[in-house]
Amino acid sequence: MSAPNRTDTVRLTAAQALVRFLAAQHTERDGVRQRLIGATWGIFGHGNVAGIGQALVEYDTLMPFHQGRNEQAMVHAAVGYARQSRRLSTHAVTTSIGPGATNLTTGAALATINRLPVLLLPGDTFATRPADPVLQQLEVPYAGDVSVNDCLRPVSRWFDRVTRPEALIPAALAAMRVLTDPADTGAVTLALPQDVQVEAYDWPVRFFEERVWTVRRPNPDPRELADAVRELRAARRPLIVAGGGVRHSGAEHALRALADATGIPVASTQAGKGALPHDHPADVGGIGHTGTATADALARGADLVLGVGTRWSDFTTASATLFENPDVRFLNLNIAPFDGHKLAGQTLIADARAALEALTESLQAHRVDAAYQAEYTRAKSAWEDQVSAAYATPDPAARPTQAQVLGVLDELADGDDVLINAAGSLPGDLHKLWRARSPHQYHVEYGYSCMGYEIPAALGVQLADPGLRVWALVGDGTYLMMPTEIVTAVQEHLPVKVVILQNHGYASIGGLSQSVGAERFGTAYRFRAPDGSYTGAPLPVDLGANAASLGMRVLRPKTVRDLREALAEACASDVPTCVYVETETADTVSGVPPAQAWWDVPVAETASRPAAVQAREEYDRQARSRRRHL
Repeated sequence: MSAPNRTDTVRLTAAQALVRFLAAQHTERDGVRQRLIGATWGIFGHGNVAGIGQALVEYDTLMPFHQGRNEQAMVHAAVGYARQSRRLSTHAVTTSIGPGATNLTTGAALATINRLPVLLLPGDTFATRPADPVLQQLEVPYAGDVSVNDCLRPVSRWFDRVTRPEALIPAALAAMRVLTDPADTGAVTLALPQDVQVEAYDWPVRFFEERVWTVRRPNPDPRELADAVRELRAARRPLIVAGGGVRHSGAEHALRALADATGIPVASTQAGKGALPHDHPADVGGIGHTGTATADALARGADLVLGVGTRWSDFTTASATLFENPDVRFLNLNIAPFDGHKLAGQTLIADARAALEALTESLQAHRVDAAYQAEYTRAKSAWEDQVSAAYATPDPAARPTQAQVLGVLDELADGDDVLINAAGSLPGDLHKLWRARSPHQYHVEYGYSCMGYEIPAALGVQLADPGLRVWALVGDGTYLMMPTEIVTAVQEHLPVKVVILQNHGYASIGGLSQSVGAERFGTAYRFRAPDGSYTGAPLPVDLGANAASLGMRVLRPKTVRDLREALAEACASDVPTCVYVETETADTVSGVPPAQAWWDVPVAETASRPAAVQAREEYDRQARSRRRHL
């Protein structure tokens, strides 16, 4: 093959070419254009310091850079940015080889499970193998081309190892295709051998020209749309379940128009909460194991369930026990056929906004029966009374419960606040109780439910939308997983607010442990006795002091009254601020309504301890109600 015309080329290293290429990529949807790779996060070591590191210095005016402290946290920050950007923009993450690269795996899994785009650029061992092995190289006896980066294959939507500079051209284009594909996005990995990064090549100038990737809004197939309309018209007790796809599509207004026109109640998954504001007449709250009594009762009696952009996880379906009506049918509106066919559902494969608009137009004057609407309106009102009771603070001088912390924050929040959470007992309390006021306010990562997500994701959200107040709500267990990006928040003057709820233990898993007969083993932060039991006072751990040592301003409320003042002060703060609040202990019930539906966690089939025997009896009783929807 003849060499390219040198007047149409520019000589750069592979790393320099990649940075220039990424800076020229854009997305466009509905006529709005934005940059695809908004910035690059990095921690440098051998494998990326002389390649990508030098390239980022070379083109510092083209590619903004954020200095991370933990590789997994950098991915979480990029994911938070991508979600806040409705998947139209994301960040890249570069790491060294070895542990720097393998630390990306958890973040990559989170991104792919949640269908959120992020570009991973781990360094890799030498392609030319001048020395074998090199520092941090994994030696595999049966294959010479395997490195630790291959751990990223199963958690990436696209993976490529760029072993020659010119191979970067098709690899980079394929990476952009996946990042911008609304049905097939997730983590994308380009493994970059360290010698290839610094090798020079004559690159076609066209490789660096501005490129716009159109994010499609496919319309529904006319036959599928007609079938969906017929099913909705025939249903007597329809229910809409809004998932994360509503937000990704920007379909909130379209969903509201359908609910207004038809009166069909709308429940929400963790990713879909906020698709309707909490005070909309058709919003019946969260659904499933962490859902409201209103939504779960409607789900049990529904004869048609329209799932919009949901993956139908076990929490949403209460481990296949929730939808009890023997005649229930599922209609799955999803841009991804993989998700559209779940629960043996009738498919409506399309963009959420486009299909919801088409359904509203086609249904015209159709409305649910007035008695059905009155039924869920009464139930919604009754549940609101339970929320208010959980939030109530009868004694302002008392130590607050976790629910009361949420209640005080609920008083202060408006549509410009974003609440971020991922793990522990908070996702359940938030799903049941939180009154979402805007589509972006409720940001709970529950596809992977990854401890440590909250603080770095808060940085990503703050970077995506600097005008918002961003709250990272974390328990003590989650905080201990990954507080490191506090340093980055301080370094970059990002005024995120971190609320640490200290109850001295893994409260959520402790409760689950007790319910399945494991007797809260290994879930408390207490001194351990010689017999293995946990006794005495909590450990002398001061997480507020830790946050202060990392540069945060720390407020320490002791009572409900103090808490209200501290949260208000944090609201007004323009520096990274932590509210460190001691709540009730891990084994104290906080007044939050219990789970309204089951979740399948298998219990020991045989055991000698009474707790496990009793838990198995309850498990067998609940498991009998599981069904396969065919």
